[in-house]
Amino acid sequence: MSALHEIRRVRHELVRRELTVLRTQHLSPHYLRVTFGGQALAGFTSLGFDDHVKLFFPDPADPQGEPSMRDYTPRRYDAQRQELEIDFVLHGHGPAASWAARASVGQTLVLGGPRGSNVIPADFAVNVLVGDATAWPAISRRLEELPAEAGAWVIVDLGEVADTLPFRSRADVHIQWLHGDTATSGERLVAAVAALPLPDADTHFWAAGETTAMRQVRPAFVARGGPKAWIKAAGYWRRGAAGAHETIEE
Repeated sequence: MSALHEIRRVRHELVRRELTVLRTQHLSPHYLRVTFGGQALAGFTSLGFDDHVKLFFPDPADPQGEPSMRDYTPRRYDAQRQELEIDFVLHGHGPAASWAARASVGQTLVLGGPRGSNVIPADFAVNVLVGDATAWPAISRRLEELPAEAGAWVIVDLGEVADTLPFRSRADVHIQWLHGDTATSGERLVAAVAALPLPDADTHFWAAGETTAMRQVRPAFVARGGPKAWIKAAGYWRRGAAGAHETIEE
């Protein structure tokens, strides 16, 4: 029998797959969902809501050159239909956003991973999920996976109100949408975390987003108490850098 709140790290065989775009869907002005398919998805596994795969984006000016790699969350995988959904934030002119903005049915893209999954059990009474636009695919996946008896306190900092998205969950969800300049996201998130009216129960804290902001959020989690093993923060991107992805430690 598994121990209560046991967080497991599961390794997967590292496989590269060439996938085909089946369809695209604009979810909001800056969110685009791309559904990939193909027989190469056979055996694909994603056990953790914050898993990440590497996508390899070719340079349109030099298709034979070294592609740019970026990390993305597997938003949903349907093994029976062999379909994988990836949500892109159309935030600028980088290789990923540029590719997604031009993506069309029949186009191909190479995917690698996930290398492993950090499986956070759904038996926590309280789940705190914090992040910016880049964290929303993982947060919304977690909300869909939580059981009805779970509680979720969610804070999402977006640049624009128009990017506020609907979600589905059986859990009791309390959500705050914040809006403002991304340069001050950390301050807004820290203040919101400090003000959360959390019940006295076992709580898992999770956050992801811009690295500098997440370095501010993690101490705010620690200040709320609980074992540090139940706290995870990650930098999904770093202002002024390309392709940054890192775990935020103390």
